[in-house]
Amino acid sequence: AVSVQDALKMSDDSHVVLKGKIEKSLGNEKYQFNDGTGIIIIEIDDDEWNGLVVKPENTVEIRGEIDKELMSQPQVDVEMIMLAQ
Repeated sequence: AVSVQDALKMSDDSHVVLKGKIEKSLGNEKYQFNDGTGIIIIEIDDDEWNGLVVKPENTVEIRGEIDKELMSQPQVDVEMIMLAQ
């Protein structure tokens, strides 16, 4: 796993594994994710949840790739999410 701080510096389409908490929903399948080193926006398509229910106090592990668009903060397109062990 890498830190959010490191993930924010990675190049577009880099694969990342992050562990942290989903603090809040921002709408449109986007969420605020915090691992203690920083905050990054993650995008989780509705069909990636697989029935998982995550509360703000739950630590989750996400796998996905960095998505950098011009003039906006890097985000993570989540391909897999699970509760962290």
